[in-house]
Amino acid sequence: QVQVEESGGGLVQTGGSLSVSCAATGRTAGVLPMGWFRQAPGKEREFVAAIDWSGGRTGYADSVKERFTISRVHAWNTIFLQMKTLKPEDTAVYYCAARTREHDGTWYREVNEYDYWGQGTRVTVSS
Repeated sequence: QVQVEESGGGLVQTGGSLSVSCAATGRTAGVLPMGWFRQAPGKEREFVAAIDWSGGRTGYADSVKERFTISRVHAWNTIFLQMKTLKPEDTAVYYCAARTREHDGTWYREVNEYDYWGQGTRVTVSS
């Protein structure tokens, strides 16, 4: 079993910055592709950013490009999401996900491509 746990989050004003982190522990059997998703009230969970197992490849949703940066501790299942120039529309619960099935060395952007999820951490951007 794998446990995924997010930390960070909170309340920030428009234009501010915030970071969230995530660790996958347990029977991970290696370094995992991981990602961040978010879900705003009344909306579906959506892709935010993802990173491959090595940290060499990353992907972002268009809505967060140039503002958010995903990174990981080398060779560890710990990832970070640095968020800058935050907007009210970034308000959501942010979920971390880890993929334990086989992968092809890339990053993944679909909910069903991940196997384990955290409980989420809330990010609120006030206007």
